[in-house]
Amino acid sequence: MNVMRHLRVPNVMVEAVLGHMKAEQWLAIGYRVVSDVEGHHRLIPISPEAPPLLDGLTPGYEVVDAEGTPDDRPSTDWWKYLTDILGEAEVALHGEAWPSNHEFIGDMMILRIDDDVSQHTKAIAKAKMQSHPHVRLVVKDRGVQGELRIRDIEPIGCRDGADILTSDFPPHLLETRVMVRESGKNILCDPTKAYFSSKLQAERLETRKLAIELREKLGRPLRVCDPFCGVGPALSTLLAEPELVGSLLAADLNPDAIEMLLDNLRRWDKRDYPKDPAPITSVYDDRIVGFADALKLPEDQSIAGQWDVLLVNIPHRTIEFLPSLVPLLDRSTPSLVRGRVIVEENGIEEANRAIRQALPTTLEGHTEPSLRIKRDYSSTLRLCSFEAWISPEP
Repeated sequence: MNVMRHLRVPNVMVEAVLGHMKAEQWLAIGYRVVSDVEGHHRLIPISPEAPPLLDGLTPGYEVVDAEGTPDDRPSTDWWKYLTDILGEAEVALHGEAWPSNHEFIGDMMILRIDDDVSQHTKAIAKAKMQSHPHVRLVVKDRGVQGELRIRDIEPIGCRDGADILTSDFPPHLLETRVMVRESGKNILCDPTKAYFSSKLQAERLETRKLAIELREKLGRPLRVCDPFCGVGPALSTLLAEPELVGSLLAADLNPDAIEMLLDNLRRWDKRDYPKDPAPITSVYDDRIVGFADALKLPEDQSIAGQWDVLLVNIPHRTIEFLPSLVPLLDRSTPSLVRGRVIVEENGIEEANRAIRQALPTTLEGHTEPSLRIKRDYSSTLRLCSFEAWISPEP
């Protein structure tokens, strides 16, 4: 009997949690997700190499010891397939240069390839697809480009029926517009048109937990402002919680993102929305949606001072933008700011001071906002998040 750690997750949250665990490589290879005795939860096998605390998942979900159920489906060990293609000597030669990490967006896999192994791009693509039978398309990530943070990606492998292609791709097999399922919601996205990251699922779940806490303080559904909303992944997680969101403002500078957001809202809200993106407008009394410059939103008196929750997901410029965005908050009651920042590790304390200076007084009973490192962004930069509980004005 092989007893191992499992994460006990409600059935409705399994897809979201699985996506995060796959992205972090916390899943136990060779074991299956199974139902618990009562049938209302699933037990997700945790890799022995995973840390004791899974950032964003524990202690929110219970970790239990249970017998592992072997997975007799095709092997997910991509190293085996890579070795079969290139041989043990070549794989050993390049050591940690191989792209062990990847990101799933729907049935696409996105990965970065080190220059040291770029000559083996075709072998990498084939091995990745052999080890992940659900993947339709593998693309090489060449970074995020421009003010709209669009990913520059290059197809390096695709599936044509039972065949895996690593060159001469038929255009109809390279579709990048896909559905991603999180928190029980389908999210339409296209990484070549609007920024989207499945690795931020844990952040979105944390944001929902904080929003639920604020709802308890206010005793009513929340008014949520997301001025950098993209295709709406943060909103989808909040809308998945019944009676959490009352009204919302969803804006982005990118019309392509708004076009997909409108498609998403149509399904999430089960209401009609325009098909074409337009400047920000009140589509419904409780839905303000459209493309807009976030820094100009406070100039509109019908928008300024109306919101309980402010999401600031523009990590390279969050600290710069915060002072201009604070007027969006309703200062007559407690409110919440949730943001992400990219900063050098030795600059975190200075960034904390800048965030505290930009924001109003912290709500009594809560600590001042402080950056928490979530992961490495580069060799010197860290991706961090913070939340700020804002006190109402006297």
